[in-house]
Amino acid sequence: MYRIFIVEDDEIIAKTVKRHLESWDYETALALDFSNVLGEFLNFAPQLVLMDIKLPFYNGYHWCQEIRKISKVPVIFLSSASDNLNIVMAVNMGGDDFIPKPFDLEVLTAKIQAILRRSYDFLGQGIVIEHRGAILNLSEATLIYQEEKMELTKNELRILQVLMENKDKVVTRDVLMTKLWESDSYVDENTLSVNINRLRKKLSAMGLSDFIFTKKGIGYRLG
Repeated sequence: MYRIFIVEDDEIIAKTVKRHLESWDYETALALDFSNVLGEFLNFAPQLVLMDIKLPFYNGYHWCQEIRKISKVPVIFLSSASDNLNIVMAVNMGGDDFIPKPFDLEVLTAKIQAILRRSYDFLGQGIVIEHRGAILNLSEATLIYQEEKMELTKNELRILQVLMENKDKVVTRDVLMTKLWESDSYVDENTLSVNINRLRKKLSAMGLSDFIFTKKGIGYRLG
């Protein structure tokens, strides 16, 4: 099921679009705090964003640029300001499509389906996960923290993915080794320790010390 994040301050339009998309079995979330759209985006981790241009605090162009710093998730602009200048601006700021208001819900759905097919049918569903300000981009195998981007090895990506998906839990060594064993090489406990220690050093160099804690005799958890 694809997740769609709706950033629209007109409550009637937002709820109408939400109900319609849910009737098509999309999981949806409405932006509630327009001063923290990026934070809500990270918490929901959508596969597509519907973005109005005129918003409280910051406009849709601003939030599209912020999203583009960490994710390639498709963004469709919805706006009554449908002059050529705004359409060009929307594309230049990283938008994937522009739908003028008022719009037909069936046309909106068709455009969403087309963009989702182009974006994910062959690439898999991209996702970002956040913890302590660190943003893990699974599709790019990168970790971003305070505007610094770190490239991750396959094993580093898998370790961080499991830990960040279970950020409130202790993840056992067996679970991590099973995840690493999806690679071509056999992974024993010593290899896991080496990977964890190497990853800790890279995280510390980014300013993320004490990001991974050891639970003696059990496994690891995020700090």
